[in-house]
Amino acid sequence: MTRAAGNRFVRKALVPFLALTAVTAVNVPPAWSVVSRWRHDRLVNSLPYKESHGFWQTVELPGSMRVNAIHAALLPSGKILLIAGSGNKVDQFKAGTFRTVVFDPATGSATEVPTPTDLFCSGHTFLPDGKLLVAGGTLRYEVLEPDVTHAGGSMTVKNESPDRPRTFPKGTVFVAPSGRRYLAGDEFTVPAATKKVTRAGKVTVTASATTVWVDAAGAGAEYATGVRGQYRIEGLTGADARNLYGLSEKITMDKQDYQGRKETYEFDPVTERYQRVADMHEKRWYPTLTGLPDGSVLAVSGLDGSGQVVDGSQNEIFDPATRKWTVRKDLDRYFPTYPTLLQTAKPGLLFYTGSNSGYGPEDRGREPGLWNLTDNSFRPVPGIRDADQLETSMSAWAGPVQNQTVMVVGGGGVGESPKSTRRIDLVDLTGRRPRFRPGPDLPEGTRYPNLVTLPDDTTLITNGARDYRGRGATDNHIARVYHPDSNTLSPAADPAVGRNYHSSALLLPDGRVLTTGSDPLYADRKNTISGSFEQRLEVYTPPYLYHGDRPAITSGPAAVSYGRQATFGTSAPADIAAVRLIRPSAATHMLNVDQRSVAVDFTRQARGITITVPGQRTLLPPGPYMLFAVNRAGVPSVAHWVMVS
Repeated sequence: MTRAAGNRFVRKALVPFLALTAVTAVNVPPAWSVVSRWRHDRLVNSLPYKESHGFWQTVELPGSMRVNAIHAALLPSGKILLIAGSGNKVDQFKAGTFRTVVFDPATGSATEVPTPTDLFCSGHTFLPDGKLLVAGGTLRYEVLEPDVTHAGGSMTVKNESPDRPRTFPKGTVFVAPSGRRYLAGDEFTVPAATKKVTRAGKVTVTASATTVWVDAAGAGAEYATGVRGQYRIEGLTGADARNLYGLSEKITMDKQDYQGRKETYEFDPVTERYQRVADMHEKRWYPTLTGLPDGSVLAVSGLDGSGQVVDGSQNEIFDPATRKWTVRKDLDRYFPTYPTLLQTAKPGLLFYTGSNSGYGPEDRGREPGLWNLTDNSFRPVPGIRDADQLETSMSAWAGPVQNQTVMVVGGGGVGESPKSTRRIDLVDLTGRRPRFRPGPDLPEGTRYPNLVTLPDDTTLITNGARDYRGRGATDNHIARVYHPDSNTLSPAADPAVGRNYHSSALLLPDGRVLTTGSDPLYADRKNTISGSFEQRLEVYTPPYLYHGDRPAITSGPAAVSYGRQATFGTSAPADIAAVRLIRPSAATHMLNVDQRSVAVDFTRQARGITITVPGQRTLLPPGPYMLFAVNRAGVPSVAHWVMVS
């Protein structure tokens, strides 16, 4: 692509931005301010600056298509899936207004698609067939203690009958011994009791149980109780009334946390529609879904239907062939919400980087380590700096995944802590005793950073704030590029839009980077004006796209196989220096476990290149990938999509 073509992103939606980034102080005379802005604008638009720093441009979707993009995923069609769900807006949640938009960066067009439930704060990952698995979401918004009007709590529902499971609708009434009534917050199913007959003919029945959240039917503290009690289920008679009942330890007026959903969907990039598959066994809000080498998906953590972090004994696996989940009690490992779990080069071995978002005690499940799925063992990996500030950090592979080097960037203290760290620490997982080592520090403390692996093996670090959700106007309007070959940072152009909580960034097929979202608490330095969700998109053109014409992949197959060769037509094959397969991103909350770049061996032909697809599924989990050819100047081609199977 020529330099002129490299400056184009979309024909309709792209708005050239004026980089108004900290060029004036509060009391600078207006004339000087205008001159400063003019000089800065001239600088960032100059070719020498773009060649060394790159360039940012803002994109505004049509008004009706603007959403609070909580989740962003690059579909194998090249389009961007922006999932808002209720968008962190309780009024939208109560109204049942859930949104998803598909944005086409090639044309600038956007289309809203039906959203079946509130997928706000769900988990997602790509499946081997290119569909995006989306699981969990929001069943209930939090209610802070001063605003609690109806007592609530967890109800354990027992079934002593081995005959059959029983399903009850949302709103099912539980009646306390006092006569007070409590309503189920969601539909629930109680399995049949377990019946065993010994050789001697003795029969034992073990009651089954499930848990559902209940709210008092009436307002006021008189509905609160800290006494363990048995509750009858209204409407049941005879044996059913004896066999099915509720047990509750306490129902209180305390703060009520977010609660998760169990629904699971596949988003089809061809039909651009959600298709429901089997529910998870556990409700989850803020879960992590990690794809495994055999194409299955592991789901961990999240807040359950009572607002508690899901216990590790409820980790479960999705089988894309049956489209069903199986609880794996043998994989009993607790994590705080949205933990970063990366598939390593070793079968059955995941690396927990320590990065996480939001919920869980500060003294449990936060130490980085290697989790062996074959025996459920966990080996801590020591050495990370600022170990108390891993929440709201982000992790990614540094360079090709074959290097097995992971970087952990930024982060802050647990909860609403004002702490933030400048840390970039790296760990080489190929050693016998992996240990983190310091990398170059960021120029500022950074919570909520976003990392994007680029086709030239560098990593863009952008977005973030120095304080919790950008309090005190602390968004970092800076970006940096990490170079793994020299373990250094270089400055990138400053983004115009500050982004903190609920922001994402992902690589586009043309080698650029799209950033979305931001959900600040406040809009001013004194924290007196409520913040609003950032709905503008922004696109970063890395310096390599200003380094001359780019190579082109002119032909090639749409599917490749492990360990096999495939030939692709290219322009100037003698100039091709590297080939990379990069998995498309599905990002949210500083979490992007799909992202990985795989170095590919190749030979040059007269009219193209012949690649050899790596044979290790641990390095290259099955599914969609972007094939980039990179020339000797470090300029990547536009990606050619392939399915690896």
